[in-house]
This record gives sequence, structure tokens and C-alpha cells, in this order.
Amino acid sequence: MLTYYDGCEVLLFNRKLHERTAQYPELQDIKRYCRAENVILDGELVALENGLPAFHQIMKRDGLRRLSGLPTVMKSVPVTYMIFDILYYNGEWVIARTLSERQQLLKELILPREGVQIVQSFTQMEELNEVIKEQGMEGVVCKDLTSTYTIGGKDTRWQKVKNYQDLIATVGGVTLRGKTVNALLLGLYDQHGQFIYIGHAGTGKLSQEDWRLFTTAIAPMIMKDRPFINLPERSKDALWLKPVFTVKIQFIEWTHHLTLRQPSIQAFVTIDPLESTFEQAGVSR
Repeated sequence: MLTYYDGCEVLLFNRKLHERTAQYPELQDIKRYCRAENVILDGELVALENGLPAFHQIMKRDGLRRLSGLPTVMKSVPVTYMIFDILYYNGEWVIARTLSERQQLLKELILPREGVQIVQSFTQMEELNEVIKEQGMEGVVCKDLTSTYTIGGKDTRWQKVKNYQDLIATVGGVTLRGKTVNALLLGLYDQHGQFIYIGHAGTGKLSQEDWRLFTTAIAPMIMKDRPFINLPERSKDALWLKPVFTVKIQFIEWTHHLTLRQPSIQAFVTIDPLESTFEQAGVSR
């Protein structure tokens, strides 16, 4: 979330540059947490669930359109603005300064308090990665302390190191682009033997030839009725399959609704579909 303050008005824009000023009124009183006369700040808005950042929670605030419900949502989904950079300060662009210099400037300007914090930096990468894995967090961002700020583009001097998880899922349906499969509808079995939809995946390591061969292979497995007990979000355009194909999936985390966030297909595997359970994935349902 970018915060723009011209000395009179505070405006907020998300990473797609969509204005979100109205969704976060708690950040309007910028003098409460920043000493600058005018400034552009960069940071991440975080909503916690069980002490950990929860993507689905912050989306309740970012996606809010009926502002009449804002007071209720503010109480149920409090947010913290984690400030990690500064672009402009008191009439001067500071993007050409090094990251370490900009971080020092933030320490001088920002007044940490409830709802506003400065992102800490760590150099002990092995220890940090262990903590991230233990807590089941998404990952870390590695930054070159000598780097300048690149506006409107990505830079190899800043890199995400994600904490991926793996599981074996069973395919219960597909969607097509033209006549070729372009996404898999995935499921796991619960302790009662029920087949539960957990999300769809269309990206990963499969080649165009892999997709073509799989499209041919599913022909005798197409069913009229869906095998999942719950309704997938892509059910309208889906072809249902007998759950016989298993696949290794890499993903970031489980959502609140027990679906996979950012699933990626790694490879088809030859495992009994009944072994692709929530238990093997380390999740209780």
C-alpha cells in the first residue's frame, strides 16, 4: 500500500494503483505516526489470524465496496500498516538513496504504535527461514541494502523467497481452453472417505505436450456427475472425471476455506488416489 501525503490530504493506493483511501480511515491521521511535512511511503497492510498474517482477512478490507459496513469490518478485521520504504520526503525524491539510507530515514520519521510499524530487517537468513517454516508463513523478501527504489518495475535486487509446501492431490475435473485441458480441479479425501474439492491449478511444470497427452488420457474417465461433495467455483465449465489421476502440487498455504493458495502443478504421480488425504497433507478437517 502506497501512502501519499501532500501536507493536507492522505491518499492510499494498493499495488495495482487502485485507490483504497476510504477502506482504511485509521491511516488518515498521518501526523499520529509520521513526522514528515509531505511524504510517499511504501508498505504492506496486514490483518492477523491466530497471530499470523492472513491474506483472506486483508482482502475483506481491500475489497470492501459498501462503505456503510466499514465500522463493523474495522472492528472484526483490524489492520497493521507495515512500512518498509520511503520514496519522497519533504519536497525531495529519495528513491536514489540506498535502501539502508532510506531505512534510517524511516526510523527518524515514523512513530511506531498500534496499527503502524516499521518492517524489521534481519541478516541471519538460515535462522529466519527456520522461523518462517516453523510458523507456516509465506516467506521472506530479500533486499540488497545498497539498492535504489525502482518505480513501476521489478528488480532482481529484491527477491521473494517463498516457503512452499507440497501435497499429493487427486484430479476430479478439468477445464478446457479450446479442446485442450488447461486446468485441473483438485481434491483430497477426508477421514470419512468423502472427496473434497481443494482448488484448481493451471500453472506449473507441465509442457504443452504434457497437457495434450493428458487431454487424450482423460477421455474414458469423463463422468456426468461431479465426484466432489462440495461445489467447485469453476463447476460451470468443468468436465468431471473419475478420480484416478494423482498429481504433486506445490502451494503457499491453505486458505480459510481449506482451498490451496497459489497451487502449482509439479508432476503426475502413480499413487493410489485414496492416499491423497487431508491427513497426508497434515491438515485436519
